[in-house]
Amino acid sequence: MVYFQKMTPEGYKQIEDEIARLKKDRPRRIKILQEARSMGDLSENSEYTTAKMELGHLQSRLRYLDKQLRYAEIIKPDSTGKIDLGSSVQLQFEDDDEVQDYKIVGRMEADLAAGKISFDSPLGQALMKKQAGNVVEVEAPAGSYQVKIISVR
Repeated sequence: MVYFQKMTPEGYKQIEDEIARLKKDRPRRIKILQEARSMGDLSENSEYTTAKMELGHLQSRLRYLDKQLRYAEIIKPDSTGKIDLGSSVQLQFEDDDEVQDYKIVGRMEADLAAGKISFDSPLGQALMKKQAGNVVEVEAPAGSYQVKIISVR
């Protein structure tokens, strides 16, 4: 069974950009490894060991990111006004007058500090397919709370 990773077009582009950056850096890392190898005895050559390890990490990251793209399912925002992957929302949490902006994204793109919440997080799950004006109950590990949806874009 193949599991497709849901993500926004922006998340897909971010992965493509990181792959391009890593591929651009690979020749430099290979050159460092070759230079370290030419220094002599490899068993006591810390430069060689470090360069080999760093190149291995880069190659591993490239394989991981490539797999993410291969199994990506790009979801575009719902145009019906209901919250879906890619939607930007303004929320007002209970007992708080402040309105906060969030974007609903795929699991790999989530970054709460940047205002990006995963569609499968407790808050994301509660918001999915709801509309502006709805009040939703969020069942989180720390307890339940209510959120009012101010707007959906």
